[in-house]
Amino acid sequence: MRKQIIEYTSPLDALISLAKQLHTYEIKYQLESAEFFLQYQQGKTDDDEDAIDWAGNYRHYLALHQELESKLRNVA
Repeated sequence: MRKQIIEYTSPLDALISLAKQLHTYEIKYQLESAEFFLQYQQGKTDDDEDAIDWAGNYRHYLALHQELESKLRNVA
């Protein structure tokens, strides 16, 4: 499968897009992303394409969330 590169105008737009992608996996597999990621880190999941993409998206989501949270703390 060929991957697309998508560029966002802001970290918030990227975070929203990632949240939508994560939700799609959560519905498909009936599992919250945080729980999936814990199982993935423990080696309890398959290493199929969905799992690798889901884990990568979740890592990216966490990093963006932390970045935005930090920026918001510095505004006050």
